[in-house]
Amino acid sequence: MTDPAREQLDQFEEQPEAEGESLEQRLASAEAEAETHLNDLKRLAAEFENYRKRVAREQAALSSRAAERLVKELLPIVDDLERALEAAEEHEEAKLEEGVRLVHRQLASALEREGLAEIETDGKFDPHVHEALLSQPSEADEGSVIEVLQKGYRLGDRVLRPARVVVAAAKEANGDDDS
Repeated sequence: MTDPAREQLDQFEEQPEAEGESLEQRLASAEAEAETHLNDLKRLAAEFENYRKRVAREQAALSSRAAERLVKELLPIVDDLERALEAAEEHEEAKLEEGVRLVHRQLASALEREGLAEIETDGKFDPHVHEALLSQPSEADEGSVIEVLQKGYRLGDRVLRPARVVVAAAKEANGDDDS
């Protein structure tokens, strides 16, 4: 072969080597970048797991503090109830009644401070806050609450227990036709 042909052949043979080196460099660079991204992903996963654990701990602590606060509110009521029971042992009925009323007022007050409110039962039956247990003919307007069997309560805007009520039904027609 002639020199120019030989040079072209040598150049051609060297070119794949140069391209091969370039591909190897690109592969090494891509692998390094993938390794970096994998490490970032592992770090983010660990950070998220730590965040999740911290939030769970904080929620448990918050729940514990809320329970502690409620129990502290109820302790004086327990004390008064014990005193009322002691008075009952002595058969001092006036003191017993007074003690029970005191306990009731304190408990109601403590629950109100926590956001508990009694559900209103005056007027028309409301299925969102009332539970109709009976329907009776009455002089009252049909669909009105005529008797409360059990008080209902809400905590904030949530109904904890609906008021169990008796609802007025349409007044029965007089049975003058006895045929």
